[in-house]
Amino acid sequence: MKAVSSETMRKLDSAAIHDYDVPGEVLMDRAGFAVAAWVRRIADTAGNSQAAVLLIAGRGNNGGDVFAAARYLKEWQMDVEVWLAGDPAKVTGDAARHMSRMRGAGIPLRAMPAREDWADLQLSPGDLPDIAVDGVIGTGINGPVRGPAASAIHYLRALAQHIPVIAIDIPSGLNSDTGEPEGECVRADMTVTMGMPKTGLLQPSALDYVGNIEVADIGIVPELMDTVQSDIELITPFDLYKLLPARSRNAHKGDCGHTLIIAGAPGYAGAAILSARAACRSGTGLVSVLTPESVQQIVAAGVPDAMVHSAPAGIGGGLTANALEALPKKINEYSAVLAGPGITASKDSVALIEKLLDVCRVPMVLDADALNALGSNPQKIAQAGAARVITPHPGEAARLLGVPSADIQADRRAAISKLTAATAATVILKGAGTLVQAPETSQWINLTGNPGMATGGMGDVLAGYLTGLLAQGIAPFDAARLAVFLHGRAADLCAWRHSQAGLTASDLVTELAGITREIAPR
Repeated sequence: MKAVSSETMRKLDSAAIHDYDVPGEVLMDRAGFAVAAWVRRIADTAGNSQAAVLLIAGRGNNGGDVFAAARYLKEWQMDVEVWLAGDPAKVTGDAARHMSRMRGAGIPLRAMPAREDWADLQLSPGDLPDIAVDGVIGTGINGPVRGPAASAIHYLRALAQHIPVIAIDIPSGLNSDTGEPEGECVRADMTVTMGMPKTGLLQPSALDYVGNIEVADIGIVPELMDTVQSDIELITPFDLYKLLPARSRNAHKGDCGHTLIIAGAPGYAGAAILSARAACRSGTGLVSVLTPESVQQIVAAGVPDAMVHSAPAGIGGGLTANALEALPKKINEYSAVLAGPGITASKDSVALIEKLLDVCRVPMVLDADALNALGSNPQKIAQAGAARVITPHPGEAARLLGVPSADIQADRRAAISKLTAATAATVILKGAGTLVQAPETSQWINLTGNPGMATGGMGDVLAGYLTGLLAQGIAPFDAARLAVFLHGRAADLCAWRHSQAGLTASDLVTELAGITREIAPR
């Protein structure tokens, strides 16, 4: 989905109101419902359907969204409390109408119009709400926030150290166009943005503040959205729901693709297991694994759903270029191939990857040690005769381009463009704000996922799941966007249910079982 400036979004809202006869009060109600729905989803996932929710409003339209959200949460039997960083008498327009409706629903409003009202608030562990909602300041910010709104932001920052905080449209204090904080800024775990993502939300400087970004459909008609120009897009369910193939009632495993995973070595059997288990969760009909003889039994025991084949190892314990001869059928009889997880960066691995690039004509994912085997020669991928997807983290990207890792992180968008041009492949540049690009496409950014994913094996899960999608006939660019979004969403569900601490790659594999429900064909 395209990103827009705050001014463009205001014009789209105005057009919806004046040209398409959608009242502003209705747009605000839809925004409030969307926020409430995400609060309820997070609470339900955590097994706390009657969670205590504190909503903090400002005097503008974001405050109106808060009032509408509170009313819905109250209807859903949640414990709701609403604070206003300002004087209720100064709330006007649609926001005032929703404030009145909220009060009519029996929800009291605690007015806190002076900074002194916030000074004595204590964060007592037994008195904390379960979830907080930030509706203090929206996209109209111009310079550092002052007065009671600044105090509310400070309080929300303190709350964020203990409980999830959901921001409405944009975290209060963040510039919606530049992504830079204007003084103190709320650090949200999720931002529910209205209509279309704001340009600032997708900037690297905003990552520490916005958390996951969810786009709420408030009724901006597609014809208006199509007029927007953008050089980067956010991956959302709206972009993905048509990409998964619908299955016939009489479908069988032979119709759903056969995934081959070439992975593993002594000490790295887990990479083969995780990638194969993730592939099994993708919907592919069959999964086969080719791994060294020394770890074949370990891998087979770890993935009973897959067929595990072995080949003699080379001097370093990894597979050699002759390993493909051990497969029960020819390489191009598989639907898609993954090469790299845990194969080690040996001379044998280099020879194996070079042979695969030469002979494999089905879609192939190159991950981990397969990328390291290429050294600084990404052009070898461009010379291959079939679709390729590469999944480098910043260090692997740096080796491919022959530059320091710091250069990749300093300008990730430039780095992925260079990799795409050099490899002629679909590129997934992993990291906070994973980027996806293919030749002749715009750049897309994914903002599902959380810091709990900073642990071993996450890349193996992504690569296996991605390859399983390719095996079902999904185009490489589409499969890449699907995989990174759903991989991150699985991690988010784990974090909401438990916590980010202790999150493992195996947890994600389990969560992937039902993850497509959000975007599956109806």
